This record gives sequence, C-alpha cells and structure tokens, in this order.
Amino acid sequence: MSGLLQLHALVSATFAVNSFQTVPRVMPLPPMRSSGDARDTIAPLFSTIEETEAEQSTAGGGPSIYIESRGDGSTGGGGVPMKRRRDDGQPGTDDDVEGLVMPRRGAEMPRGRPSWFRVPAPSADVYSRYAEVRDSLSKLELNTVCEEAQCPNIGECWNGGTGTIMLLGDTCTRGCMFCAVNTDSKPPPPDPFEPFKTAEAVIQWGVDYIVMTSVDRDDLEDGGAQHFATTVQLLKYNKPELLVECLVSDFQGDEKSVEILADSGLDVYAHNVETVERLQRYVRDPRAGYRQSIDTLAHAKKIKPDLYTKTSVMLGLGETDEEVIQTMKDLRAVDVDVVTFGQYLRPTEKHLSVVEYVKPEKFEFFKKVGEELGFKYVASGPLVRSSYKAGEFYLTHMINKEREEQARNADVKDS
Repeated sequence: MSGLLQLHALVSATFAVNSFQTVPRVMPLPPMRSSGDARDTIAPLFSTIEETEAEQSTAGGGPSIYIESRGDGSTGGGGVPMKRRRDDGQPGTDDDVEGLVMPRRGAEMPRGRPSWFRVPAPSADVYSRYAEVRDSLSKLELNTVCEEAQCPNIGECWNGGTGTIMLLGDTCTRGCMFCAVNTDSKPPPPDPFEPFKTAEAVIQWGVDYIVMTSVDRDDLEDGGAQHFATTVQLLKYNKPELLVECLVSDFQGDEKSVEILADSGLDVYAHNVETVERLQRYVRDPRAGYRQSIDTLAHAKKIKPDLYTKTSVMLGLGETDEEVIQTMKDLRAVDVDVVTFGQYLRPTEKHLSVVEYVKPEKFEFFKKVGEELGFKYVASGPLVRSSYKAGEFYLTHMINKEREEQARNADVKDS
C-alpha cells in the first residue's frame, strides 16, 4: 500500500466533523512523499502534531489557543427570528414571534464545534472491509449516499462491510436547502442494469441488512418505484433472508408508486419528514411537504400492515421541543415504527446555516419520549443518520425476533 494512502487515512483521523466538511487540527501538514515505506511518511506527521500541540498548550501559559480560537459550538448561530404572518399568508411587519427562529443560508454559524463531533477514520489497510466496499462499488459503477451526501459515518459503516447504495443516479430533481447532492431538472436516465449490479455488490458483501436510497426523480412517471422494486426482488431472489430497507422519496404523493414498492418484498419502508412542520418550507424543496410525507408513510403501512415504516428528523434547525414531540405524535398516529434523530450539519456555505448544536442530553430526552410514545425503535444522537450501521444491527435483531415470535404463534394456533 502506498505511503500516500496511509497518510491520507491518518490525516482523516485528525479531522473534526463540521457541517459535513473536514477541518484539519494541525496546519500545515508535512510534505507528502510519492513512494517509499509508509512508516517514513507517517512519522513526520506524528512529529508535527506533537510539536504543534505542544506549542498551542504552552503559548501564553493557558488553555490551547486552538481550542479558544475555534470555540466549542456553544456561542453564535441562533437562526433568524420568525415574523408573524398576515391573514393572506404574507410576512407581517410587527414584532418577531417570541422564541421562534428559522434557519437561513448565510446566517451566522455557531462558533466552532462541540467536542462530541469525532468519528472513526476509514481504515488505511488495503485488505480492510472499507477497501473491499469501496472497490466493489467502483468496479460496478454504483453510487452511495455515504459519498454523495458527505456522511460523517462513512468510515464506521464501510469498515463494517456495508454502505447505503443510492439508486437512480447521483443527480436529484429537487433542491432541498440542507442536501449536498447534485441537482438538475433533467438528470440522465437511470441505468437499466443498476438493479443487477446492486444485487451483485450486496451479495458479495455478505451482509444481513442493506439500505438502498435514491435521489428524487420527479422526471420519471413512477418516481423510480419500479426500479426500486426490481432491485428488491433481485436481492430477495439471491438471498431470501436478507433484510432490505428502502429509503425513498415521497413519489410526489402518488399512491400507486408507494404500492409498487410496498408490495416488492422489502422489509423496511423509509421516508424522511426531515424537520418539524413549521420549518418545512425553509428546509425542503417546495415540492415536498410535511403532510405529503406523513401520508406516504401511512399509505405504505395501509398496503402492507406488517411492513416496518421508518423516518428521520434533523435537529439544530430552530425547532422547539414541543414541535419535535408533536412530530413524533403525528408519526405514531399513522403507526410509524422507527424514528431517528440526528444533528443537521451544513454541507457547504451555500446551504442552510446550523442554528444550534443540540446537546447529547437533548437527544437522549427525545429518545425517551419516543419510546414512551410507542416507537419500536428510536435512534437519537448527534451523528445518527437515517441509514446508520448501529441502527441496522438493532433492526436486524428486532425484525428477526418479532418474525420468529409470529411464526411460533401461528404454529400454536394451527395445532
């Protein structure tokens, strides 16, 4: 393995997550070497890190200058105060609505990052499962949301031997203000062989649970539902015991498309509401909507009552506790089984600014409330994402256990 790749992996380990972008702890880095023993390349990096940290910790005889200059995320941000709206729906000119804020592109960001934003770096070992997943995706020309959306958990998931495959290409027909995926009103047509390539890759990985997602494809008559269904059917044909989750769009509210996917044989039907109802217009594309998303999940459950339904909510966009709890109640009203909560992180300066970094204690609070409301599973934490390996382990155990119990009860009833 080249020293260059080893160095890249080690540098990644020193980076801190901020708005899906990596910010180096130490600058400048030592010169890269194009060849030679990897240890010779890495050694100067350790030396540079140690020397720089020593300088920072001793300068001025006080706390690290680096820590002081970057902040801990507890100051700044705050969003933009919302105005009252007139009866005709237009913004009013009277006082700000007390306590309610909204996110805005270009607004002030929180100063620095909290200490809890640390993630494992991708493995530098050429024989690691990270390399195996990366190489199989590249060989089959498949896209992943892990890369396209700049997910901070890519190291953990790929090292675990799995990734979230993104079907229907890498270009979305919508332009949500939180998402880093490419957008275009007329993206290239889907690859008709993609379902076969996906099945081949997933079977090679040897996983028990796979998540597939996609960009929004409003340019397709069914939104890509049949493309998803075909992929699910190929996976189940090759490995019937594989658990398949599809994280899909709202299909513009088209119930027929929802039915095509719900009847495909998948195990978990996932669609994200993304944020609380009040903030929908500021966060999502105008073609998306809170009620449309809720109805999509409700219809999937109606078509297939034993289907697990799942959604995700981003925090840190100006929502209140009461709004988050009401969202959970709305989801439970249509029997959604699983909900995840994660911190919104700004992909680029062109996207919505973070209003606040929500503390881990608040995530734990929402997890407890969700469990009390009857969700079968609640994943809640700053770095939790809708498709996240830790959650897949739990869902695999939960689904298999419930199905075994159902089978036993059916046997008892027949005997």
